[in-house]
Amino acid sequence: MNPIEDELRPLLLLALAGDNRAYARFLGRSSAHLRAFFRRRLAAFPDDVEDLVQETLLALHNHRHTWRPADRLTPWLYAIARYKLVDLLRSHAPRRAREIAIDDVLEDTALQASDGDAATARRDLARLLDTLPERMRLPIVHVKIEGLSVAEAAARTGMSVSAVKVGIHRGLKKLAATLKENP
Repeated sequence: MNPIEDELRPLLLLALAGDNRAYARFLGRSSAHLRAFFRRRLAAFPDDVEDLVQETLLALHNHRHTWRPADRLTPWLYAIARYKLVDLLRSHAPRRAREIAIDDVLEDTALQASDGDAATARRDLARLLDTLPERMRLPIVHVKIEGLSVAEAAARTGMSVSAVKVGIHRGLKKLAATLKENP
């Protein structure tokens, strides 16, 4: 286990059994961890940290019945935090959201899969992308994975902006069909 799990899990178990003091402590300790989690990821939007902490605590409260005691707590807690973070990033201008690397959003030892799982996922993604023609694969890699703008991807690939957009659309559509056929 990890220290956050060891700290929060017993409190939530007591809270779910009706201990209001344990629930208050769970929310207080969770808010401290969430605040640190969001501060690391929202350097560009420091004024949004407290609002995001409160929104996440409210979501934890409203969805506490969905956590199963047989499961680890921290992945559930931080998954809710990530959803709230993604919602916030979507609400900001797309240009600003693009500047925040996906690794920064997912970086948390309590959440990350093991290095082996991550390596397997990267390998599977690479294999899947390799099934696409270059005119589809490169735009997806540059825009969706590396976070470049469509114009930057066009400049890097020598394609027109329209061709990059079409390549992304057709490539994602083809990948979806492939995954549907071979789950």
